Formats: sequence, C-alpha cells, structure tokens
Amino acid sequence: MAEVRLSGVTKSFGDTAALRDVDLHVPDGAFVVLLGPTGAGKTTTLRIVSGLDHPDHGEVMIGGRAMKGVAPALRNVAMVFQQYSLYPHLTVRENLAFPLKSPLLRTPKDEIARKVGKVAEILRISHKLDSRATALSGGEMQRVSIGRALVRDPAVYLMDEPLSSLDAKLRADLRIELKNIQAKSGASLIYVTHDQIEAMTMATHVGVLDQGRLVQFGSPREVYENPVSIYAASRLGQPRVNILPASLFGGAPAVARHIGLRPEQIVQGEGEEARVVRVEHLGDQTRLHISFKAHDLVTVTDPHTRLRAGEVIHIRPERPFYFDAAGARVS
Repeated sequence: MAEVRLSGVTKSFGDTAALRDVDLHVPDGAFVVLLGPTGAGKTTTLRIVSGLDHPDHGEVMIGGRAMKGVAPALRNVAMVFQQYSLYPHLTVRENLAFPLKSPLLRTPKDEIARKVGKVAEILRISHKLDSRATALSGGEMQRVSIGRALVRDPAVYLMDEPLSSLDAKLRADLRIELKNIQAKSGASLIYVTHDQIEAMTMATHVGVLDQGRLVQFGSPREVYENPVSIYAASRLGQPRVNILPASLFGGAPAVARHIGLRPEQIVQGEGEEARVVRVEHLGDQTRLHISFKAHDLVTVTDPHTRLRAGEVIHIRPERPFYFDAAGARVS
C-alpha cells in the first residue's frame, strides 16, 4: 500500500547522534525488521517515519510523498509502542474503537463494531471487551495496544518490540498472526525487535543498525549467510556465530585476522582435535560447547548424540567467514 524511503536521514539529541546519514528503502508491502542493540537507532527510525520526531537532515517519503511538515495524524501510519498506550478509564472495546472514531476516518458505527470484534478475536481478547484497561494483565494490555493499530488498516505499521511482554506460547502464536495480517492487508511494516527468531521467521527484509548507521540491509537469509562484518554476523543466529583468530586454521586470506564460524560451519568427525566441555540437550537439537586450542566454541550435533563432557572430537571449518582487523568481511 505504501513504500517508505529515508534518504540521508540524520538525527541527534544534544551531543548524541541517534541516526547518521541513513538511507533505507522499505518496499511496498514489505515486512522489515530492524536489529541492533539499545542505542543503535531503531526506535528513533520509527519515530521519524511516524512524524513524532523530525530529522535534522535528510528526507522521509511515504507512498512517494514527502513527509516534511506532514503531521503524524495525516501520515496514515499506526505505531505500537513498547510501553502500553491505552486510556485507563476506557474499556477494551472503547480503546480498540478509539482510533476509528477520528474525524479524519469517518468510520460508520457498524464498521467500527465489526473491526473491533475481528481484531479482538485474532488477539484472543474477545472475553475482555467490556473490561477496563486497568483490570488487564500486562500481556493483555499489550495485545490491546497492538489491536489499536490493527483496526485502522493503515498504509504502514510501525511496531517497537510489540511482543516482548507476552509469554512464549502467545508470542509464537502472534508472530504467525501478525505475519498473516500484514501479508493479507498488503501494508508495509517496520518492526523493531531483539528477538532473532522473530527476525528470521517474520521479516522479508532485515536492517542491521550500528550506532545510528545502517550497516546491512537484505533478506534474513542473505544477512545470515553473507554478513558484511562481525557485527552484522552477530545479529542473527542462535547459537551465535563463533569468532576466533584466523590463524587457528590454515587457508585464511593474508588480510584476515578473524574467522567466523556458525554452528553448521563446524564439521565434526575429521580435522583437528577438540574437547567437549558441555553437552546441552534441547529436544530438537543438541549444542556442544567445545574447547579448541584454548578457545571456546559452540556448535550443534545429532539430538541423540552420546557424546559426553571430556571426550575428544575432531573438527574443521567449512565455508567460514573471514574478517579483517576492523571486523569487515574480506572473504
């Protein structure tokens, strides 16, 4: 329904640079996940797209239209904050209906009732529609907060860690629902999370932010399999990528100072000796914590392995990543 473009966007708060010359293209109908630690610029990006903050330099365009001077209410975007944004004196039904009662939307009463009922059913809060917001649990409040965005059918959804307060099962269920809702609506969605599973399972594109700079943008598979730096490689993957001195194994490029090995890039059964330190059985996979030349590595193995701590195995790298002294990818 609308593509989003940020061109040369820079934003500072006092002496702190939140965004530095960011160029970001969110294709029409894309589900973009922004990754990075606290302070990387993820939430600031959402706020600038929404119009809650304004860039110091650069341009924001939504649906081909420049947003300079356009108020948040006129941008046809809906934002879900990490904190609950509910009216405590209203019921769940009234909170969900509130965005639809805007004079800008002019939504008929029967359409409001239909949309509220549908969203409440999706989010499993139909039985709470007549409850006050103050009577809800934290997870229920966050579901209502998500629902307030969903009822609007905006051109762009902006979501700042919307599932972080939910229990594991509901979080997994709502990942599927949000992806389905976004796909059916055709709306573009920019989503901030620290959860790598959310990024890998929901996103069509992943943007990796580092201290206000967009360092990599591509499909989750592309970022996972072809990271541009140690930093980008560490944003996706569980267990995390192993970063070791390149000299530990032969065959490294002359400029390489580090070798990156994801668990599946460590071949067992041949190569050099390593010692098993700990075995973690996690049901569908088993993680091996191993010691190799005084360095700790984590890899995965057969879920039914009989390996135990103290045993010796043989390992070698397969299709590893190589990085220079600054952490940039060289091979």
